[in-house]
Amino acid sequence: MSRSTAPVSSRVAPTFNGSVHAIVHRGTTVYIGGAFTTATSGGRTYPRQRLAAYDTRTGELLSWAPPADGTVRALAATPDALYAAGFFHTVAGKKRDAVAALDPASGRVLRFAHPVDGTPYALAVANGRLYLAGSFTRVDGEPRANLAAFTLATGRLDGTWHPAADDRVHSLAAGGGRIYLGGAFRSVDGVRGTPRLAVTDGRTGAVDPWFQPAPVAEVTAVAVDGAGVYAATGGQGGRAVAYAFDGRMRWQQVFDGDAAAIITAAGVTYVGGHFDRACRTPRTGPQGACLDGALPRVKLAAISPDGRLTPWNPQANGVIGVRALAVGRNPPTLEAGGDFTTIGGLPSPRFASLSR
Repeated sequence: MSRSTAPVSSRVAPTFNGSVHAIVHRGTTVYIGGAFTTATSGGRTYPRQRLAAYDTRTGELLSWAPPADGTVRALAATPDALYAAGFFHTVAGKKRDAVAALDPASGRVLRFAHPVDGTPYALAVANGRLYLAGSFTRVDGEPRANLAAFTLATGRLDGTWHPAADDRVHSLAAGGGRIYLGGAFRSVDGVRGTPRLAVTDGRTGAVDPWFQPAPVAEVTAVAVDGAGVYAATGGQGGRAVAYAFDGRMRWQQVFDGDAAAIITAAGVTYVGGHFDRACRTPRTGPQGACLDGALPRVKLAAISPDGRLTPWNPQANGVIGVRALAVGRNPPTLEAGGDFTTIGGLPSPRFASLSR
């Protein structure tokens, strides 16, 4: 672990008056979802009812502003649509029960409409499908145990991909034709050895019985890249854990609070959450206190490909801290959203775009 810290610069970006839960890039546009009702950009405040967008080249807030009547928890983008999921019942005055599709340029609500009995937490796009996860029992009146998919070409509920998780699913990640699931579940489709983190075939929904990482606490977020699978967990001392594709642990970093978001870029793993310190060893005590020493990493941290803490140390604030992360590649940025109000001691209410 590094003892030093490196300065991190912030880029121009809007800020918000309420929690940010979801961030997604589509070309040079970043879309943001959450519980906010206004956005501030260039010294002015604008109404933005739980959905907003800005231009990464200029940092300026865009006019794209379809209002949702409840919290937006997840976003996903395709060339033709921006998908949103959460606690809402209407978007831009149209009835949309927990999931909606929007025109990415105009914000117009598209025809995609599916009633969900419960609450979605996550979306992913891959394999010609939009995948949905959360805490729900039915979609379009059809039984769906916390997981569902829609065919992108038709917008219809997919009749093939419907694995059943026995408890809530917090996060989805797509890679290599497979869909990785993270949450509070004990098993998926009754397959033994699949608590809290599992993988299914992206087309058939079949669970891989050989992938058995069995993380020790509830998984709050999942990411995947060419090297493996990454999980953020809660528990007594939150963790960022890297696994090989066969489920073997590659490395782990323990914190003194929950890890709530995880993402990778250029081999580096970025973690956000409620923590204030990165523990020097995995040993933790009451309330997750690091027992063998720690380094300050307040709500944000970065980990090298071989599992070492890097000097990257933006230092957000707050109790809840960071809820969502996204990466931009041109320029190379890391977007963070949540409940923080400062980054590095400077005002940045609930959203920041950082260099990496």
